[in-house]
Amino acid sequence: MTKARFTEEFKEEAVRQVIERGYTVPDVANRLGVSAQSLYKWVKACAPDEKERYEAEIREVRRENLKLKAELLRVKEDREILKKPPHTSPKTRIEVCVYSTKPGKISSPAYVSNTGYIT
Repeated sequence: MTKARFTEEFKEEAVRQVIERGYTVPDVANRLGVSAQSLYKWVKACAPDEKERYEAEIREVRRENLKLKAELLRVKEDREILKKPPHTSPKTRIEVCVYSTKPGKISSPAYVSNTGYIT
């Protein structure tokens, strides 16, 4: 009996089914007519080791962290801008500045509150 030789493309597709698509090694091995032991060896040879996966995950988390920090800074700046009252608004919501003009006197501002009394 001769050993079956598989092309690199065949091996890559078998490994891709296990790693990317989430199929189990025995299922893929049965469907493709390969021994499970051979498929385990191909997966181990093609799959990135734990350290590489960990480093890639750390890089992704750092990238997301920087993005979220920038977004938080923008939101804080927007909130601070919205907190400030516009320059044209009265001092408070219940006060309105009224100028009285009496003959011979300079106008001075007086504030009328929501009670209707001049303060």
